[in-house]
Amino acid sequence: MGLYFNHSGWLFSRFFSGAEWRLKGTDGSKSIYLTFDDGPVPEATPFVLDVLKQFGVKATFFCVGANIQKYPELYKRILHEGHRTANHTYNHLNGWTHADDYYFANIMACEAMMEKLEEDIIMPAEWRIERLIRPPYGKMKTAQCDYLKTIYRVIMWDVITGDFDKDRGAVKCYHTAVDDTRDGSIVIFHDSIKSLENVKYALPLYLEECLKKGFQFKTL
Repeated sequence: MGLYFNHSGWLFSRFFSGAEWRLKGTDGSKSIYLTFDDGPVPEATPFVLDVLKQFGVKATFFCVGANIQKYPELYKRILHEGHRTANHTYNHLNGWTHADDYYFANIMACEAMMEKLEEDIIMPAEWRIERLIRPPYGKMKTAQCDYLKTIYRVIMWDVITGDFDKDRGAVKCYHTAVDDTRDGSIVIFHDSIKSLENVKYALPLYLEECLKKGFQFKTL
């Protein structure tokens, strides 16, 4: 498993000017922006949606276009249940290893798939106008970021739970999420097969603990 940091950190966040890593509110509320990457897939996304419904929490799902195409009804379920969706490229591309034109075309293919399925769904107007993207692995070139932020809000993270890392384990994943979450945190879990074992343990406990501490969960 490659190196990653639980917190984005000031230095790391400086690499991508204009990308969003943490959103500190001004109304005095303690807010969390819970996000899920890499779905939708039938093995994991329904579980995540059921848990979110159980706790009355809304989240933002960064979806892979190829998965949207395979499972359109699952994508629609995310929206019907009041969650926000966002672009995670069509093929989960690493921006470091692809030419800009190919990378951007892949993002646009994902966007087209999303827009097609959203045509008949009632959702806040600003969600259609102000689109969101997160680069897979958090990897994109600075020039790619500079271009994307003219079209999208580029969303990174403040807390990465490491749920995709089987060596980390479910208990450590939970403690990482709880211990590192603070007001305004953008928190990453994954609705993927690889992460499911850790998510099944950590997500319900995380939601329960954060709600107990008085945090409010908001969509981006």
